Amino acid sequence: MFPNLCSCQRERLSDRLAELLEIFDKIAIGKHVSWGGALTGRRRIDWRSIARAFIAKSFYDLATTDLLIEMLRLQPTLRRICGFEMRRDIPSAATFSRVFKEFAETKLGDRVLDAMVKTHVGDKIVLHASTDATEIDARENGIVSVKGPVISKPAKKRGRPKKGEVRPPKEPTRIEQQLKETPQQSIAQLSRVCNWGTKTNSQGKKHTWKGYKTHITWADDNIPLAAITTSASVHDSQVAIPLIRTAAERARIIYDLMDAAYEAASIRKASEDLGHVPIIDPKPHNGALVWFAPAECERYKERTTAERGNSRLKDEFGARHVRVKGHAKVHMHILFGLITLFADQLLKPLGG
Repeated sequence: MFPNLCSCQRERLSDRLAELLEIFDKIAIGKHVSWGGALTGRRRIDWRSIARAFIAKSFYDLATTDLLIEMLRLQPTLRRICGFEMRRDIPSAATFSRVFKEFAETKLGDRVLDAMVKTHVGDKIVLHASTDATEIDARENGIVSVKGPVISKPAKKRGRPKKGEVRPPKEPTRIEQQLKETPQQSIAQLSRVCNWGTKTNSQGKKHTWKGYKTHITWADDNIPLAAITTSASVHDSQVAIPLIRTAAERARIIYDLMDAAYEAASIRKASEDLGHVPIIDPKPHNGALVWFAPAECERYKERTTAERGNSRLKDEFGARHVRVKGHAKVHMHILFGLITLFADQLLKPLGG
């Protein structure tokens, strides 16, 4: 990124700073961010430096922007790597917040992730694409769904129709309707407000949280291919079709691996229409257990990639420290962590 940086510094770059420098080079966020401010008037602020600072925030797993600003003030080398030459060049917390809002509204995170996948994955074959969702706790008021007025519908007749009787066709479910939509149309129909979500953990106990849910498709070696953030109450299956279609636009995938929450005929059909092989944990049918074929069982073990990726995103790249409010900002916060994790995985040895 900066060929002569080491020679310009008085002190030697630490291993951690050298790794951050390589991450900046892998992400190349400067290609997607322009200068901020006007040509005249108050001093211009380079938004590329602020974007790199947010990547550093995810890299160091900092909880707040105030901690990031303090770190930039105390570490001259980190400050110069991000692009702030002097301490007085570091923007205020209000400026960081304003620029972050602009990044969120222009969907910077999605554009950078899309470019990274196409650059670093490209035409390579992704053997296993593992899809899963992870909870995102938020610090904002959850919206409680309010039921509208009850609209009486004519009772459905039971049994077989009479001779000559024509009954209205059954309305398609949301998942069935998604088969006829583009990914963008399907995503637009999903709820994005902060509300309450409930899931059953691995011990069989229900867990409730307030906030959002991020649905991610992971390639082998914990490389994120696509991510969609929804309300916490949205079921995983509602996001599967637009998510795997978005991932398929960016990479060549062979197997789609999903747990039992994604067991639906429409999801299987969407995967097969893309030329993929769906391997979805089957639900018991009429009380009888359904087992994988031996080969599918071995393939399905690779789905732990999604669990490891979600765990790293939360424990190492800031997904547990969501302090912003609103869907767009929360999604941008998660995407900063995802693209930083992506670059970090590229620096690891194959299979690391």
